[in-house]
Amino acid sequence: MHIKAAVLRAHDAPHRIEDLDLGDPGMGEVRVRIAGAGLCHTDLLPRVPDYPAQRPLILGHEGSGVVEEVGPAVTGLRSGDHVVLSYDSCRSCATCLAGHPAYCATFFPRNLTGGGVDGPSPVRDREGQQVAARWFGQSSFATHALVASRNVVKVAKDLPLELLGPLGCGIQTGAGTVLLALQVAAGSSVIVFGTGAVGLSAIMAAHLAGAATIVAVDVNPARLDLARELGATHAFDGAHDGLPAMLEKVSGGAHYTIDTTGSPAVIATAVGALRPTGTCGLVGAPQGDVVLDSRVLMAGRNLRGISEGDAVPQVFIPMLIGLWRQGRFPFDKLIKTFPLDRINEAERATVTGEVVKPVLLP
Repeated sequence: MHIKAAVLRAHDAPHRIEDLDLGDPGMGEVRVRIAGAGLCHTDLLPRVPDYPAQRPLILGHEGSGVVEEVGPAVTGLRSGDHVVLSYDSCRSCATCLAGHPAYCATFFPRNLTGGGVDGPSPVRDREGQQVAARWFGQSSFATHALVASRNVVKVAKDLPLELLGPLGCGIQTGAGTVLLALQVAAGSSVIVFGTGAVGLSAIMAAHLAGAATIVAVDVNPARLDLARELGATHAFDGAHDGLPAMLEKVSGGAHYTIDTTGSPAVIATAVGALRPTGTCGLVGAPQGDVVLDSRVLMAGRNLRGISEGDAVPQVFIPMLIGLWRQGRFPFDKLIKTFPLDRINEAERATVTGEVVKPVLLP
């Protein structure tokens, strides 16, 4: 079928809306008409010149939409179902079978190359050339996408479908880091470095968990104001020379710190802000080697890398939706919508920090 999608043909090129041809659903696949797709910082990775993504490429990995056609061997889904799309995993390796699909043995090729592992791309351009369309198993910056049914979460039809896509990655990652991976305890202290969609979702989740001290650290004053609105008890400028002392004063050494930036300098600060036996969750895409004084870790401080909040989407996303319905997890406050053909504007707003979570509407 004919679709429109935002295509990235080179790391330094703008996204271009193109007319493309999409194949039929294969074994275990569904075709989804996209209602909305969040733009995440991970969608910027193919902008890195040497990043091993296939190009031309359709990005987008926070999609939501309506099932239009169901392929062979699909159960539990039918045409007309409203769905949220999340990351891909094999569901058969040791970590997947243990309930941790975010650490799938084939996570990287399935999600972060655009090519996937399930055969050739189902999308071709008008010259008949393949366009990579397996980014996180969905490539949802398009009017339609083919998605493995294992990546799909069915949701109720009375929800604002176009806003739900970010639950599939960024919001899931932040909230899952707090509620699932770290299992933040009531009365504890949490410091979140970086208040983008992941960090703000972590702050909302820490508030839900009953953390007594929730500290937001960022250099964007507007983001810090929003963090306070969403549950932060304190908010500090990350560029302040006295930041370590300020963190120590309010937390006495945090039980948990969360880095969403990937910056080696910020990670070092996050580890240093822990109390003995505290845990630092590393969520941001790494931006270089991290060097830590081993004496800092000798006091029982812990580092943990966390992918997708260690969440099983089919379990966790409905839980977050339930909390949103109760007014306890207002993730919609992070979102600003853009038409799909303004994707380059939305990307700039992401890079500058002007918008927390752009959602593209085909």
